[in-house]
Amino acid sequence: MSTSPDTTTSSGKDSRAAPDARAGSEERQKLPLFALLALATAVFITSLTETLPAGLLPAMSDDLHVSESATGQTVTIYAIGTALTAIPLTAATSAWRRKVLLLTAMAGFAVANTVTAVSSVYGLTMVARFVAGVAAGLAWALLAGYARRMAPAPLQGKAIAVAMAGIPVALSLGVPAGTFLGETLGWRTAFLAMTGLTVLLLLWIVAAVPDYPGQERGERPKMLGALRVPGVAPVLFVTLVFVLAHTILYAYVATFLEDLGMGGSTDLVLLVFGAASLVSIWVVGAQIHRRLRALTIASTLLVAGAAALLAVLSDTTALVYVAALLWGLGWGGVPTLLQTAAGDAGGDSADAAQAMLVTLWNVAMAGGGILGGVLLDAIGSDSFPWTMLLLLLPVLGVVVLARSHGFPAKRPGA
Repeated sequence: MSTSPDTTTSSGKDSRAAPDARAGSEERQKLPLFALLALATAVFITSLTETLPAGLLPAMSDDLHVSESATGQTVTIYAIGTALTAIPLTAATSAWRRKVLLLTAMAGFAVANTVTAVSSVYGLTMVARFVAGVAAGLAWALLAGYARRMAPAPLQGKAIAVAMAGIPVALSLGVPAGTFLGETLGWRTAFLAMTGLTVLLLLWIVAAVPDYPGQERGERPKMLGALRVPGVAPVLFVTLVFVLAHTILYAYVATFLEDLGMGGSTDLVLLVFGAASLVSIWVVGAQIHRRLRALTIASTLLVAGAAALLAVLSDTTALVYVAALLWGLGWGGVPTLLQTAAGDAGGDSADAAQAMLVTLWNVAMAGGGILGGVLLDAIGSDSFPWTMLLLLLPVLGVVVLARSHGFPAKRPGA
């Protein structure tokens, strides 16, 4: 998942942080795009490693000799690895230099994806996926904050949007490409390709990404105190339930489409979803400074609209693609929206609020994989969109009601 408790800004103690906006006009300040794109690639690898099984479930299930619902737990165990380790690893490594930590996390992905690719034993595959989740816990502990530290204060939101663009790129290009690669050359080849990309990224990080110190011991975030800050609890609730709703369908999207008779079109449906996600993150990056509340409400309604179409009219192929379009438009900017909302609401406790957001995001992904598997075995895949709709109702209610804190009509400093 996409957020970070490492949110040191240019006003922090790090003497090498981004220059103050007063040093020059915003027009003259530029983003370090080459370094930020390396972070976006790290986000891409993290996101794609997590979601790649969604497009490969039938093939992986056959090869590992387990059911599709059991194979879906490869997404669940990844999320559990992140959820269990994000906060303790963030605390344990808070004094590490950021570049060393990033390289360590990405090396973990290279190892885990290689083991996944060569394993023929379900248990070993699950261990490798858990290790990948642990590596994700390290990565998500610093990626967004890393991006902020690279940018001048007025451009920090855009810097995060650039880094987080790896998520919709993974969804729009990575998962469809991985699905196609898996269908043509075997699912193992898709995971080996991830290893190759990660090795190239390690070289890129060494060459282009600046280093920053970690936090002093006294600066480490206090987690539970952040829950008492007005606005933090609503943001965390929305994160937990929104991601749960999304994951129930996304983790089993290949199976859902196969049951609709569209199994051969999984890559195309995911391409539509991901392309719309790219549009979403571009709009959010451009408008979030002034319209966080409106964008969050719109995202919720768009995903709910997609679920409604899939629940009622999924027998019409064209409307399945329309639903994928709406889903992508709603979902693409959600990581940036919730991460920004958590940082705004947390104030001085922003580090702790975002660490909890990382954990709850992955708890929700794990819960989505488990609940989706139960629903698949007990009722069938047609229950997924109805469950999404049921979960999105309280999400919308909390966002609408959290007008003063959490999702305010006007962001602080806007």
